[in-house]
Amino acid sequence: MGVASLVLGILAVLIGLFTAGTLGWLGAIMALIGVILGAMGKKNPQQQGISTAGLVLSIIGLILCLLLYIACIACVGGVASTGCAIA
Repeated sequence: MGVASLVLGILAVLIGLFTAGTLGWLGAIMALIGVILGAMGKKNPQQQGISTAGLVLSIIGLILCLLLYIACIACVGGVASTGCAIA
């Protein structure tokens, strides 16, 4: 479970950084699953280190994806409310 948490955390951070918030919902879902798996993996003493790393990365990915997704929605909403077309 620790390795899965680490992989999901890395993917969530990459999705958050490289999609500029447009796929933030996907990264947030992956990060949330990573947080759950990281918390469950901390119970196993042999995988405690990698589970902690996965948990931290998943939390960072969750925050990053949600912030960028909200910013993307706010930006699109701001442009749409001005009534001007983007050429």
